[in-house]
Amino acid sequence: MTSSAIRHSDVLYTAVATAENGRDGRVATDDGTLDVVVNPPKEMGGSGSGTNPEQLFAAGYSACFQGALGVVARQEKADLSGSTVTAKVGIGRNDDGFGLIVEITADIPNVDVTTARSLLEKAHEVCPYSKATRNNITVTLT
Repeated sequence: MTSSAIRHSDVLYTAVATAENGRDGRVATDDGTLDVVVNPPKEMGGSGSGTNPEQLFAAGYSACFQGALGVVARQEKADLSGSTVTAKVGIGRNDDGFGLIVEITADIPNVDVTTARSLLEKAHEVCPYSKATRNNITVTLT
């Protein structure tokens, strides 16, 4: 276990979701707050009628990153009001079969470009999703 790994005894919350029929089925959480049909996007030969794992990952990553950005902004005394974070998650073929690529775009209207860039880089260091993907997939910050 590395020094940044979490021990089971330190877990504050565990999300539980179950998938039926993989990418062409249904995903639901154990508490019932999320229950969605998943289908491959049209670009991958599916119906595109439901959501897909990449959309769910993008939603989670953008929310988590916005939270990390808030932590960093409070430390830096920067104004995040009116800000948004968008995650674009792409899937495509790589040497191992398929892989992901992510672009995080933040709109932070109340700070200058240099401050925004600094906040993004610091948030990328503390965001749990960024930590989980580091050195595994390409993540760009805009």
